[in-house]
Amino acid sequence: MSEYDDLLDPGVRDSGNSVVGSKIPNANAILTLGILSIVGCGLYIIPGLVCGIISLSLFPKAKRIYLEDPARFEDSYKNAKGGFVCAVIGTSLAALFFLFFIVAFFIGVSTFARF
Repeated sequence: MSEYDDLLDPGVRDSGNSVVGSKIPNANAILTLGILSIVGCGLYIIPGLVCGIISLSLFPKAKRIYLEDPARFEDSYKNAKGGFVCAVIGTSLAALFFLFFIVAFFIGVSTFARF
């Protein structure tokens, strides 16, 4: 490769010491876990909660890295932010389903105990 290949790639631009288009560590993991939390809350409640909580715990570090140099990490921060939104939705739905099943269990047990 020649030294001019970087000039031809539109995703890589030099802005001082940083390269625009760099990736935040774990941004794709946050997105993947956020999506899995939505899927997991509908199929099995506990995996949805676990994936959502892990995704939510990884996001503050990604946000801190993004705020250090916003121009450098703009593209991968969108993935992390989308994963955060998915994780909030998946975790809250999984928590609601979990509470629903606990209440239904206790209502069922109390109803069965009467007979």
